[in-house]
Amino acid sequence: MENIRNFLISSHIDHGKSTLADRFLEITKTIDPKKMKPQFLDRMDLEREKGITIKLKPVRMNYKTSTDEYVLNLVDTPGHVDFTYEVSRALAAVEGAILLVDATQGIQAQTLANLELARKQNILIIPAVNKIDAPDARIEESAQEIADVLNIDPSSVLRISGKVGTNVEDLLNKVIEMVPCPKIDKGKPFRALIFDSDYDVYKGVIAFIRVIDGEINAGEKIRLLATNTEAETKEIGYFVPGPVSQKKISAGEIGYIATGIKEPGKVRVGDTIVIDSQFKIQGLIEPLHGYQEPRSMVFASFYPQDSDDYDLLKDALAKLKLSDPSFIFEPETKEALGRGYRCGFLGTLHVEIVSERLRREFGLNLVISTPSVLYKIVDPKGKDNFIYSASDWPQVSNIQKTEEPWVALEIITPTIYLSRLMEILKELQGKYINTQYLGTEKAIIDYEVPLRGIIVNLYDKIKSVSQGYASMNYKILGFKPGNLVKMEIWIAGKKEEAFSKIVAEEDAYREGKSLVEKLKEVLPPENFTVALQAVVNGKVIARETIKAKRKDVTGYLYGGDVTRKKKLLEKQKKGKKLMKGKGTVEVSSQAFLEIFKSR
Repeated sequence: MENIRNFLISSHIDHGKSTLADRFLEITKTIDPKKMKPQFLDRMDLEREKGITIKLKPVRMNYKTSTDEYVLNLVDTPGHVDFTYEVSRALAAVEGAILLVDATQGIQAQTLANLELARKQNILIIPAVNKIDAPDARIEESAQEIADVLNIDPSSVLRISGKVGTNVEDLLNKVIEMVPCPKIDKGKPFRALIFDSDYDVYKGVIAFIRVIDGEINAGEKIRLLATNTEAETKEIGYFVPGPVSQKKISAGEIGYIATGIKEPGKVRVGDTIVIDSQFKIQGLIEPLHGYQEPRSMVFASFYPQDSDDYDLLKDALAKLKLSDPSFIFEPETKEALGRGYRCGFLGTLHVEIVSERLRREFGLNLVISTPSVLYKIVDPKGKDNFIYSASDWPQVSNIQKTEEPWVALEIITPTIYLSRLMEILKELQGKYINTQYLGTEKAIIDYEVPLRGIIVNLYDKIKSVSQGYASMNYKILGFKPGNLVKMEIWIAGKKEEAFSKIVAEEDAYREGKSLVEKLKEVLPPENFTVALQAVVNGKVIARETIKAKRKDVTGYLYGGDVTRKKKLLEKQKKGKKLMKGKGTVEVSSQAFLEIFKSR
């Protein structure tokens, strides 16, 4: 056990985690050079297309030094704020973390957030400045920023290039030197912490585990303490990086157990696995300290475009939750949309990723409601009611007070963009806290704002204004009073509940005008005039009109009396008028997605 090192790579998005992992795989000869490809551990097409890590990836590497041989268990983690929970789960399985900072950007918001998570779990931090080969690298400035945050000497911060491999082997040796080996007690019965899971049609739920005590052999019967579920191990093994079966796994190691369980809800991330026979003999075995489930604050409803796909959607969501426990869902039924699921997420990118995975991995075409945050309404009797979607918003007479979640927002930016970012933040109707400076070229802005302001493309706005150099992170503060109303969208006289949303009363006109204008761009013209209306408390506050398609009904005429043309045009006019009163508009799933992306 003294030669095992469990560690992860953590950083802000696009600071080079996956590329550094590639170099580790090459140095340790874990992957055949002929099979090597960039971002090897990012196995999902979606990750490669977007250039980001979405799922944590464990891999076991064997590494020989001049004096000894080591087992290195690496976990590659995501960097976007929406996937912070992935980092917190990985930290529960390791003793050390490489904190990677891009030399061209310096410390970013998610760098500090991940550092705070690591400190809470007493994880050893190894700082490194990456991309030192870049022409615009600010190597010494970045090293100084890290040193100031960690209160260490800048010379102790390693300078590396994950792309070309400069000093990467030195970093690996530093991991061996500094990261402590796992602390274990061989006399204790087997206990393993589930830090992630997946699903296999033949093997059932596959639990990604960190073994804390004892050892387990293939074929033994196990028990999951949280759900009190018994199962027989179908297979145990390591990730190298694909699953490779073994005869046993021992304390201090990271691997997997194929449980054979076909009901995803019985295997929970954070649960403790024990050997059933030891549990029966020893009686109570204390569960391991897992980690707190995150509370979803952003909600959207998913409905199958084809109502016959409802059961397929149900199975797909259950299997997806295995690899993404921060995602929650529960069934709901709406008259306009049929049967579907109200789903909870950690942010809008999280919504986009989950919907895209459902489409690609399960072949589902979905209708997605506009994302909303969790609201709280106090009724006239003083009772608190939580509102997950605009469709649940009660009548005005049943509302005494409305409250909404607020967040502590932290933005790190070069000082030259400070004033432009402050203008954006003022639009959020939040509360300015303070500004701290990291040296002379970088500042940290602290703001408190309503969460609904965060989910409306704030991340993209910040990146656009700062030319990509600023970054943001946020954490939930709690509920505060807000002057909120429900805004409905009517298309051709019919309410489209999926487009309804909760807005601040003072923003209702601007939000309504923006949405109907976008709908006018997205929806195709019909054979009749289509009215697009934004409505609040029964009053139309904004309107756009989609003109009817014009068909040249006189095109085939080549002459004769002009009255023939007039008769045809008059007949067409009457037909359009009749259709305007009776015609309906079917909104395609693509239109829903376009509106969702624009919000």
